[in-house]
Amino acid sequence: MKADEALFRFRYAAHAVVYTLAFAAPWEWRAGYDGSQTTWLTLAGWMTRNGWMSFRAATIGLLTIGTVCAWLGAWLRTWGTAYLGGAVVQGPAMQGAGMVADGPYRHLRNPLYLGTWVHTFALALLMPASGAVFAIVAIGGLQVLLIRGEERFLAAKLGEPYALYAARVPRLLPALRGASDTALARGGARARWAQAVLAEIYMWGVAVSFAALGWQFNGRLLGRCVLVSLGVSLVVRGLVRRSGGDGAGGA
Repeated sequence: MKADEALFRFRYAAHAVVYTLAFAAPWEWRAGYDGSQTTWLTLAGWMTRNGWMSFRAATIGLLTIGTVCAWLGAWLRTWGTAYLGGAVVQGPAMQGAGMVADGPYRHLRNPLYLGTWVHTFALALLMPASGAVFAIVAIGGLQVLLIRGEERFLAAKLGEPYALYAARVPRLLPALRGASDTALARGGARARWAQAVLAEIYMWGVAVSFAALGWQFNGRLLGRCVLVSLGVSLVVRGLVRRSGGDGAGGA
């Protein structure tokens, strides 16, 4: 249990390390390599050489996929945070004071972790190809470790109510129809959307950047937008904490 708690406490640092390594791809460092060849260009070129479509169509198609992933990731995390609360989402310790079985938590148990993984597919387009593969696998593995750790914690903390919840609601693949009230009682949580958007402002910054600036087909520009979004989220998080509200920011 102590290992689970330590991983949870330092989860943002772990994500930061994975993303930094994936963008830098130090294993690619060699004479003449400048890091400009993104997965976006690599995949578009491969699709063109194999006669699937023109290079322009390939780049637009990949941008569309990346934009959808960025928006879907932001939505999943915001929806989950709205019901769970920014302070809980950003807190350093696992919490099990009560069950939350409302909103997205009637369709899947881990919308936040799924949102982070989907978001990674958008970022992967801006990484070197080997870094993209590393990020998708490493972030996916990290989400699994975090989920298993939280499940052990909640099972021990909440007992039978959580066992019933876990039996009714999928772990990661969302059920189109949420668990019925007869099968699972609602927790009574109310969505706090404004607070949730602030808490996930990094995600929304990336999503808006893909939609607004992706048409320039400039991977480095979008990479800078990712850094700016992260910086803004950290500033907002500090301001909200100083005012005594829920935490903000996060990946």
